[in-house]
Amino acid sequence: MSTSRGRFSRAVVTTGMLTAVVLGGSSCAAGTPTPSGTSAPAATPAPAPGAPTASGFTVPAGPQIVFRNTEPGDGFGKVATVPLTSPSGKRTVSGLSCERVDASREALSCLSLNSISPVGYRETLYDGAGAVIRFWPLSGPPSRTRLSPDSRLVAWTAFVDGESYANVKFSTLTTITSLHGTHYGPLDAFTFLVDAQPYTAVDLNFWGVTFADDGNIFYATAASAGHTWLVRGNLRGRTVVALQDGVECPSLSPDGTRVAYKKNLGTADAPRWTLAVLDLASGKETVLPLAGSVDDQAEWLDDRTVLFGLPVAGKSGDFNVYSAPADGSAPETLLMEHAWSPSVVR
Repeated sequence: MSTSRGRFSRAVVTTGMLTAVVLGGSSCAAGTPTPSGTSAPAATPAPAPGAPTASGFTVPAGPQIVFRNTEPGDGFGKVATVPLTSPSGKRTVSGLSCERVDASREALSCLSLNSISPVGYRETLYDGAGAVIRFWPLSGPPSRTRLSPDSRLVAWTAFVDGESYANVKFSTLTTITSLHGTHYGPLDAFTFLVDAQPYTAVDLNFWGVTFADDGNIFYATAASAGHTWLVRGNLRGRTVVALQDGVECPSLSPDGTRVAYKKNLGTADAPRWTLAVLDLASGKETVLPLAGSVDDQAEWLDDRTVLFGLPVAGKSGDFNVYSAPADGSAPETLLMEHAWSPSVVR
């Protein structure tokens, strides 16, 4: 079950990121865990060169959908909002640029392009008033980010080598931290159990974190040797346990009873992605009858409906957001054009 896992590539990444922290002025080093139950280093008291500034973004009053605007023009790539009651209506586009975004009333997590030459990326946490809380350099292009239901925890995933999921050889770095306090570091540092036995392998990767509402339990994807497991993590125990094979990018329902995730209906060489929903109590899986091939981490609109993005054919970088019943009773319907990475804020 267990093989020796090489850490050389991760050590190189961490060293580079620590160098970036020193030069960039951030006191929080991604990929460098502080012991469980301790506090992360204090924030830099004054902005250093290259430090992010206040975003100027706040979520408008009333239920909203916060998302990355992909409409061509000056607002491309900027964080935008629409009223939840009118998702196809007029959107409010901010000045904040993010490759991936997740938002709540209390916080916003933004994975963004930090520099062009050389190319660099950054994770920045903002409070509800748009002020910077903390920030970290990323190991490579952004992949996913999620806030916990109480906005006290955040997770993000970035590629280490810049390769995509379409390539079987890729490496990711997934980090969890509290917004104010404990820095849990990368999931690589957690004990991973498969069939109650410790599992280590050179190709082991984690991504796609989603949080329960207790401040401790989370779900994610672990991948190794052709397997993609749904895993349940325990922050205080620093353990990750494999639950079910064939699961990617889980998203926990608001009531905490079900997980929506990517499921491959094709082969490894010719994947055909759709979404499925797993009832955690019964183990029943419902495959959603979607027409498109879904390469996204779903968002729950409510306990009955999931949201996800699909690329617009022939338009690079442009996406639409669709909704679908979580019980599999109907295919997807278009919810928002020119939008990506949605989060529901009530």
